[in-house]
Order: sequence, then C-alpha cells, then structure tokens
Amino acid sequence: MQEKVKTPTEVKAEFRAKGETFAHWAKANGYDPTHVSRVLNGTIKASYGKSHEIALKLGLKAAA
Repeated sequence: MQEKVKTPTEVKAEFRAKGETFAHWAKANGYDPTHVSRVLNGTIKASYGKSHEIALKLGLKAAA
C-alpha cells in the first residue's frame, strides 16, 4: 500500500499540531534547519541529495 504524499501545507500543519519546530525536527534528524525550511517552502526542488532525503522523511515525496 502506498503512503499518501503530503503537501507542504499539510506538513507545516502537522508540525503546528505537535508543537514541534522545523529546527527541532531538523536537528533531531541530523539536518540543517535552513535546508529543511527551504525544502518546505519550495525554494529547493528536492530532486536529489540531502534535500530529496528530507522531502522523503517529511512525506513530501513518495519513496521510489
């Protein structure tokens, strides 16, 4: 069964509902908070590399 791909708005709403910040999530998962913010805001395409990895973990992209 495929997992539903989320929109950036849905991911941001989940963070707000949990009371968690992007920075806290980023540090807990070993990522730069600025990089996570850029992936969520769409300033990075997240096609490959760390940004793609972040998008997968956040549910913004489906696993191949």
